[in-house]
Amino acid sequence: MIHLIVGNTGSGKTTYAQALKAQTRGVLFSIDQWNNTLFLPDKKSSDGLEWFLERIDRAEKMILNVVEQLEDAHTDAILDLGLSKFEHREKFRRFADEKGYELKIHFLDIPRAIRLARVLERNNKKGATFQFEVSREDFDFMENWFEAPDETEMKNGVTITH
Repeated sequence: MIHLIVGNTGSGKTTYAQALKAQTRGVLFSIDQWNNTLFLPDKKSSDGLEWFLERIDRAEKMILNVVEQLEDAHTDAILDLGLSKFEHREKFRRFADEKGYELKIHFLDIPRAIRLARVLERNNKKGATFQFEVSREDFDFMENWFEAPDETEMKNGVTITH
């Protein structure tokens, strides 16, 4: 099974994904960790959103290759990949449909004030889920960038509100 973990910045996607990993004994793919390890050391101050999106796309090609191997081994794949846009999530739904894989969406629908407090605390404490600092400007950008899943998209999915 493929699990898509969806939520806006600070919703607790990585924490939730880690708990799901323990529950399912699946393999977790966290794009923040991939970005921090593979790409951020090479980022220049002039590199913007397109720079990130291009690298995320390349990483996802590798991730999908491993997901196919996991499916062959009957092991769940937990995708904590941001998935902020409908079309991004749709890419994984099409992949699952084409391959005949089961897919479940998990939407962390957490209020903005709680998410902002979490981000500020994570920036300050740099704890277990910290990969890089999220500025207030980046947080605010994501508020308008993120597209929440609708009822159709959430059919047979799980919504978390706390």
